Amino acid sequence: MKTLKTMALAGAVLAGMGSCREGSTQDPTPITRSVQVSPRVAARTTDFAFDFFQSLQATQPADKNLFVSPLSLHIALGMLLNGAAGETAQQIQNALKLEGLTQAELNEAYQTLMKDLPQADSKVDLGLANSVWYRNSFQVETDFLNVLRQSFGAEVSAQDFGNPATVNKINQWASDHTNGKVKKVLERVEPNQVMFLLNALYFKGDWAKKFNAASTQDAPFHLGNGSQKTVKMMKQEGRFSAATTEGYKALQLPYSSGQFNLTLLMPQGNATIQSLVDQFGSADWATLQSTLRPQEVEVGLPRFTLDYEVNLNSTLEKMGIRRVFTGAAELTGISKNDQLLVSFVKQNTYLGVDEKGTEAAAVTTIGIELTSAPAQAVPYIFDRPFVFIISEKTSNTILFAGRIMNP
Repeated sequence: MKTLKTMALAGAVLAGMGSCREGSTQDPTPITRSVQVSPRVAARTTDFAFDFFQSLQATQPADKNLFVSPLSLHIALGMLLNGAAGETAQQIQNALKLEGLTQAELNEAYQTLMKDLPQADSKVDLGLANSVWYRNSFQVETDFLNVLRQSFGAEVSAQDFGNPATVNKINQWASDHTNGKVKKVLERVEPNQVMFLLNALYFKGDWAKKFNAASTQDAPFHLGNGSQKTVKMMKQEGRFSAATTEGYKALQLPYSSGQFNLTLLMPQGNATIQSLVDQFGSADWATLQSTLRPQEVEVGLPRFTLDYEVNLNSTLEKMGIRRVFTGAAELTGISKNDQLLVSFVKQNTYLGVDEKGTEAAAVTTIGIELTSAPAQAVPYIFDRPFVFIISEKTSNTILFAGRIMNP
């Protein structure tokens, strides 16, 4: 069986999400376990990771940082897929590159990820969690909630969406499952929103070979517009897997046992970041894995932290997921009594890279709402002069009439 290592590495090169638990020099032999999912699912998830990153780049300013988790988005959309039907489900499945696979096969793969991926390396602090939050007056299909509990390990919570404390609870859940790195995913709950699906992903850990803080020094970093800024550049020399091609240089920095790696790609010659990402797909990734060779290198890597938030609606529409954002969405697996649509898909991420290692986190949030807002109480507050009439209904006889100017 093909392991998820390819998938994890794809997430690392595109999302920078690979990392590990703080290492102990007294325990140089971490226990590693392969994570086995359907070979068809594993290969297509790698395709999705590159397609997602390429599509996202096309929607974002060329000079801005990007940091996302393909895995977190994949799992969140996998939960949504269980509530979708018809063309809506087909578009989601196609965008996930999972055409022709049964829902049972997909859910089995998600269940394996949730259970086994956090145990892939005993020195990797890797957390995966899912949750479902819904308005306590909204009727959800029992089968939908059951499959999210069973296959995704999701926590399910019915809440009073009119209570501001509900937003705090959801944000606290995100914070708790990202070690406080993603503190807020919602500002408010809108009147027509009835459900939120959340996935949280967290990594923390040490480089297999740490950088010496004494070697870190100020150095220029050349920006895409031709200018430069001063950064704290970490330095070390050692034997690492690397490769140089016509279009880029590649370096792989392992964490812990090397089951998780951070792969860095830097354009060469006339190539740019945009052209590199646009042209680099899953086939190129596979070729790179066979091209990387251990060699003595001098490494220079900036020390930095990054907080990032992005709405993914336009990116997913570009990838073919369109119907779910419209009034024609088919989300009957979630509720057969109400017409629903997805109001937003967003991701909040954090990345910290220093001499010791990497800490990274992502929360993907999917907001689901009624196609029309539920009826709200219209205020009739008689706080100024008013007229009143007392009448009998069947004869339409007016018994009394008056006005109140000063009650």
